[in-house]
Amino acid sequence: MTVQNIALVRRPSTRLAEGIVTHIDRVPVDVDLALAQHAAYCQALEDAGWQVRYVEPAPEHPDSVFVEDTVVVVGDTAVITRPGADSRRGETAGTEKALADLGLEIVRIAEPGTLDGGDVLQVGRTVYVGRGGRTNGEGIRQLRAAVEPLGRVVVPVRLVDVLHLKSAVTALPDGTFLAAAELLEPGVFPAGRPIREEAGCHVVPLAGGEVLISASAPETAQDLRDLGFSTRVVDISEFEKLEGCVTCLSVLIRRDSESGEWG
Repeated sequence: MTVQNIALVRRPSTRLAEGIVTHIDRVPVDVDLALAQHAAYCQALEDAGWQVRYVEPAPEHPDSVFVEDTVVVVGDTAVITRPGADSRRGETAGTEKALADLGLEIVRIAEPGTLDGGDVLQVGRTVYVGRGGRTNGEGIRQLRAAVEPLGRVVVPVRLVDVLHLKSAVTALPDGTFLAAAELLEPGVFPAGRPIREEAGCHVVPLAGGEVLISASAPETAQDLRDLGFSTRVVDISEFEKLEGCVTCLSVLIRRDSESGEWG
């Protein structure tokens, strides 16, 4: 089987510095540096074997670079979200077009549901969904209705003083978790691997035991290398000022280029 790895990204808006901050203090954002960091992030994905495709720009939306929040891809189905922040709902149209152009089936979260893609963590056939400030119960119900017929099990998780589920927990390629347990509802996740820095719980599994991790978590990255994982380190400091992390700057999807099937 020949697998085509596709990474959807969106270039930052020149209004990036106006992006929403919820759980941290606002500090100045260097937009020029952010543009350079985003280009390096995309290059890291390409170097890791991913074909980078750009969603059409949304310059009027300061947070639009965080493209993960606009969609959840499960197999050949793209669930277009309805972001919890009203100001971000115009971001989804460009993402929907990009995924329709790839031939994915489109499903949409409808009012009164809200769902941010950053609240969705897929591990195997389990879909963990954060219930917090951006994703509500109706959004979770609609996501469950869309993905359970695809053989997925949806597990809701209450969040504690954190923007998104993936701000508090992600999973390594072997399915084990990196988590800031104090930010999550107790008892939902099994014990995870220890992290040394807050940014250490944010990784993107790439392929072959390799993960993308922020330069803000050097000690966690070293721990992962000591366990036999390969790390690809990127500096995303300007996006972290807006509660961003390595997960929310891309949507990674895989396709068998011979059969055309996604998954």
